[in-house]
Amino acid sequence: MPGKKRCVAMLLAGGQGSRLGILTKQMAKPAVPYGCKYRIIDFPLSNCTNSNIDVVGVLTQYRPLELNAYIASGAPWDLDLVSGGVFVLPPYHSGATGEWYKGTANAIYQNLAFIAQYNPEYVLILSGDHIYKMDYAAMIAHHEAKGADATIAVRQVPWAEASRFGIMNTDEDFNIVEFEEKPKNPKSNNASMGVYVFTWEKLRKYLIQDEADPTSSNDFGKNIIPAMLGDGQKMVAYSFNDYWKDVGTIESLWEANMDLLEEKPEIDLHDKKFRIYARNLGLPPHHIADGAVVENCLITEGCEIMGKAVHSILSSGVIVEEGAEVIDSVIMPGAIIRKGAVVRRAIVAENAEILGGCQVGEEEGLIAVVGQSVTVPENTVVKAGEQFADA
Repeated sequence: MPGKKRCVAMLLAGGQGSRLGILTKQMAKPAVPYGCKYRIIDFPLSNCTNSNIDVVGVLTQYRPLELNAYIASGAPWDLDLVSGGVFVLPPYHSGATGEWYKGTANAIYQNLAFIAQYNPEYVLILSGDHIYKMDYAAMIAHHEAKGADATIAVRQVPWAEASRFGIMNTDEDFNIVEFEEKPKNPKSNNASMGVYVFTWEKLRKYLIQDEADPTSSNDFGKNIIPAMLGDGQKMVAYSFNDYWKDVGTIESLWEANMDLLEEKPEIDLHDKKFRIYARNLGLPPHHIADGAVVENCLITEGCEIMGKAVHSILSSGVIVEEGAEVIDSVIMPGAIIRKGAVVRRAIVAENAEILGGCQVGEEEGLIAVVGQSVTVPENTVVKAGEQFADA
């Protein structure tokens, strides 16, 4: 039997991410590339490592192949351990029954046995689709100091956007007194970040109770949190005011990448005390050819730049040929921009190829997208906001 752990983290990574369109056609949202050399899931996994949490269950469901292969043994995040580590937890059959995860709460309910084997004091619930750096140990210490049954991380959002989020209304001591799911007229702008700390015994009780209710949506925001509040359990908010980005849409994913090109980005990827770890592909050094033009770009290993790249993210193995232009764009791993092609305000997915004479994206308007492993034929025009999946 595994030894006792103070805290077990459960990372919800099974979502399709339908608002990301063709970018998640072949992979789950947490596997989507970000920032030259990372994938979205690198951030919560690295946060766990930096917070000394060494048991992480990753709950997968939608198109898990790429995510499973990427996580593998967990070595990049120092989670390849004898006692603990990272565990991929897909839905499974149990005797005569078996079903997909029905909601966020049901996903944890189906893995109660996994958590129970560590007999933790606390369970940390995480989402796999946000870009942020957070010391979960500080949040757990806050939970412990407050004697809370549940602690929910919140971030103040602009009032105009508050109706898009689950909102936590609190008293002057930051105790949660009311939870409103996407309210039309919010009373507070403290938005839930989808990061929860629960005292283990209370979480288990409410998950079992929720599963027994045939009318439940089996969701933390819709069911578990309101049930605990209704029963008078001690629930507190934990304020987090550093960089946090929900990258659930094409526009927000593009914006989060562009944020890295600021003179002083809000999220510091160079902080040696709180690193974001990722799987190293072992590619050769990048090469910028004589005559190439590169201005304010992030470039990583394996890139070959012979053309023009301005204010863009160029991921591993990207090729920009002589006479090609990439401006204000995110080019994901292995993509090729051929001679004479122009890519502007666009996201080009992994291993896509933009042939000569193509015009992808425009100076203004929504972000254009080219799908994974797609070849865009010569002289094709992909307009602003268009998603090009195949010829």
